[in-house]
Amino acid sequence: MSRRIAAFFDLDRTLLEVNSAGLWAKHELLGGNISARQFARVVLWNTLYHLSIIDIEAAFREAVAHYRGRRYRDLEEETRQWFAREVAHRIRPGARRTLREHREQGHDLVLLTSASAFEARAAVETWSLDDYLSNDFPTDDDGRLLGTFVPPLCYGEGKVRRAQAWASEREVDLAHSYFYSDSLTDFPMLRAVGYPRVVSPDPRLRRAAKRLGWPILEW
Repeated sequence: MSRRIAAFFDLDRTLLEVNSAGLWAKHELLGGNISARQFARVVLWNTLYHLSIIDIEAAFREAVAHYRGRRYRDLEEETRQWFAREVAHRIRPGARRTLREHREQGHDLVLLTSASAFEARAAVETWSLDDYLSNDFPTDDDGRLLGTFVPPLCYGEGKVRRAQAWASEREVDLAHSYFYSDSLTDFPMLRAVGYPRVVSPDPRLRRAAKRLGWPILEW
C-alpha cells in the first residue's frame, strides 16, 4: 500500500524572505491601530522570537488581546488585502521551486505556522497549497474576536501536536514526510518527520542540523 506523504512548510524566513509579523506591525502602525511604543514592542518580540528566548505564549496572549472586539470577517479581509500587497511577492525563489517539486510528486503541501489563520489562508490561496495549520481565534455570537487563541499554540511542541492530529485524520505518514523551517523553535517538528529540511537557519539550528546530518538549504 502506498504511503500518503506531506511536505510541511514554516512561513516566516522559510517560504518568505522576511518575518511577516514585522510587516503587519508596520501596517497597523501606519493605520493608527497601534502606537509607536506598541510597534517597538513587536519589533523586540520578533527579535527575541528569532533568538528563541521569549515566553511566546505570554507575548501571544498580549498581542491577541489587542484585537478583542474586532470583527473576524473584517480582520480576515484586511489581512488578505495586506498579504497580496505587502507579502506575497516576498516568497523565496527556492521556495517556489521546492513547492513545485513536491506538487509534482503528489505530496500534500501544508503550511505549518505560528502566524494567524487569516494570513495562513491568504498564503494557501495565493500559492495553491493544500492545507494549513496555524493559530486561530474564537469569537462571540456576533462574530467579534474574544481576544484569545485556540489552544494549543501552534508553536514548538504545539506544531507537532497539530501536525500529528492532522496526519492521523488523513492517513499521512509523518515518518515519510518533510518539514522545512529556519528556526530552532521548530526543532520538535523537524524531529517528528522523516525528512527534516533546514532553510537558511538561525545559528543554533545550523549547529544542530550539522550535528544531526540534516540537509541545510539556502533559498
